[in-house]
Amino acid sequence: MEELKPRPASCSPFTPLGFLERAATVYGDCTSIIYNNTSFTWSQTHRRCLQLASSLSSIGIGSGHVVSVLAYNIPAMYEIQFGVPMSGAILNCINTRLDARTVSVLLRHCEPKLLFVDTLSQSLALEAISLFPPNKSPPLLVLIQDYHDDAGGSNSSLSTVDSRFCCTYESLVEKGDPNFKWIRPKSEWSPIVLNYTSGTTSSPKGVVHSHRGIFTMTVDSLIDWEVPKQPVYLWTLPMFHANGWSFTWGMAAVGGTNVCVRKFDASTVYSLIKKHGVTHMCGAPVVLNMLSNSPEIKPLPNPVQILTAGAPPPAAVLSRTESLGFVVSHGYGLTETGGLVVSCAWKREWNKLPATERAKLKARQGVRTIGMTEADVVDPESGLSVKRDGSTLGEIVLRGASVMLGYLKDPNATNKCMKENGWFYTGDVGVMHSDGYMEIKDRSKDVIISGGENLSSVEVESVLYNHPAINEAAVVARPDEYWGETPCAFVSLKNELTQKPSEQDIIQYCRAKLPHYMVPKTVVFKEELPKTSTGKIQKFALRDMAKALGPSSSSSRLSRM
Repeated sequence: MEELKPRPASCSPFTPLGFLERAATVYGDCTSIIYNNTSFTWSQTHRRCLQLASSLSSIGIGSGHVVSVLAYNIPAMYEIQFGVPMSGAILNCINTRLDARTVSVLLRHCEPKLLFVDTLSQSLALEAISLFPPNKSPPLLVLIQDYHDDAGGSNSSLSTVDSRFCCTYESLVEKGDPNFKWIRPKSEWSPIVLNYTSGTTSSPKGVVHSHRGIFTMTVDSLIDWEVPKQPVYLWTLPMFHANGWSFTWGMAAVGGTNVCVRKFDASTVYSLIKKHGVTHMCGAPVVLNMLSNSPEIKPLPNPVQILTAGAPPPAAVLSRTESLGFVVSHGYGLTETGGLVVSCAWKREWNKLPATERAKLKARQGVRTIGMTEADVVDPESGLSVKRDGSTLGEIVLRGASVMLGYLKDPNATNKCMKENGWFYTGDVGVMHSDGYMEIKDRSKDVIISGGENLSSVEVESVLYNHPAINEAAVVARPDEYWGETPCAFVSLKNELTQKPSEQDIIQYCRAKLPHYMVPKTVVFKEELPKTSTGKIQKFALRDMAKALGPSSSSSRLSRM
C-alpha cells in the first residue's frame, strides 16, 4: 500500500468551473437563464462564458489579476461568475448599494485590472473612480448595457456610451473565441473569488476563497438542500452576496433554470413564481417577512423551497411563510465560508409537532453540513465546548474545506480569527442545545450587557415579532446611567392597522413574556428599519441612533422618531 502515491491522473484540482462544461453537454438545449422576455440555453451560456474568458485573456488579464463587477442579478452577472475565473483571474463582486466613497475604497484595496459596470450603476462607478488619488491608476471600465430590460429605459442609451468606458460587455463577448481553452487552476488552492464582508468601512476585509473551497461549498449546498436536477431557481438573493451563497455555480451543476430579476417586491416574486413555475429561491429573513406580509398574499399552487440565512429568523415569520406554501429551510454561513455550513437538518418526527413548535425548532441554525469538518460553540477564553443546555453562551467556531484562505492584505485580521488551534472563530455568539443543534443568539458586538447580565437581542426580537401589529423589529443597546446598557427596541408597524399600539403597549407585551431585565426600556417607532443590500437590518445604524438619544435614566423612557 505504501508504494501507492498520488499521480497526475488523480490530482486534478477541484474547481466549480467544470460544472458549466458538463451542463452544456447534459443540458445543452435546456433553458439556463430567463430574464424578462429573453432566455438562453446552457449551450449558449457555456459559449458566451468562453468568449468572455477569451476576450479577457486577449487584453492581458489572467492569473493573479482581480476583475471587479458592480451589477444586479442580470444575465451578464451570472455569466461573469464563470467567464472571469475561466480566464484565470479572480472575481470580485461589489455590493451595488454601497456609496461611492466605500466602492472607491474597495477598488483601491483590491486593485482590479477591469471593472464591469451595470448601466444602473454608471454614476456610482464613475464617482468612485473620481475619488482615486492622482497616483492610482483606475481599472478599465466595461459597460453592461441592459438590452433585455422590459422597461426599455437602458435601450435609449445604447448609442451614447460614456467615453470613459473602453467598450461594452456585449462587444467584449462577441469578440471572444467560443473555442477558447479555459484556464484551469494550477492548484486547487489558487484563489477564485474575493468578496468583501458587509458593513465594510475604511478598513475593508476582503475574503479570498480557493477553487477547492468553492467547489466543496457548492456541492455541499446542493446535497444539504436536496436540490434535484433542473430546478427553476429565482434570484431573490443578490449574486454579489457571497456569489449567491455559491448557487451561481450550483445551478450549472444541476442544470437549473436561473430566473434573473433586477429588483423585486412581493408582487414581482409571486408573479415570477406563477409565470415560470419557480421551485427554489433564497433570501434573508427580511424576504420571508416581505412575502408573508404582502397585501396580495395568495397561497401557492405548488410548494416553493426557500432557503433563508443571514440573520436568525423569528419563529413567527417562519410560521407565517410556511402557511402560504413555502417550504423553509434555515442555515448559517458567513462570507468567510462562501455559503451555508450549518443547517437545521429536519427530523421526520418533528412534523407531528404543532406549527408553533416546528417554527421554534426551525429557527435554530442546526448542525454542520457534511462538507464541514467540525462546528462547535466554545468558551472564547478557555476554548472548551460550552454546556449543551441551550443557555450557556459561547462563540461559534468552524473548521472545514470551505473556510476562506484569509483576508486580502490583512494577516493580522486573518490570524485573529483563524487560530493556531485549527479553528475559525466567527465572532457569532450562540448556544448548543442538548440534541447537538446550535442556535445563534447574537453577534458578539450585539450582545447587550445590562447590570452585568448578558442579554441576547435576538430573544427579545423573537418576542416582538410575535406581536400582531409589528412588521419589523431590532433591538440594540442604549447607554444607561445605572445599568450600563439597556435594550432599545426599534420597530416598524404593519400598514393595514386600524389602531396602532403605543410604546407602553409594546413594553407591557414584552413584560408578560420576558424576564424584566430583557424588556426594552426604550421603544422607537420608524416607518422602515435600515437594511443592507442583503436584507440584514443595519444594527450599527440603530446603535448610533440609540446612542444619540443619550443615556437613559433608571426609569423607562419612550420616544418616537
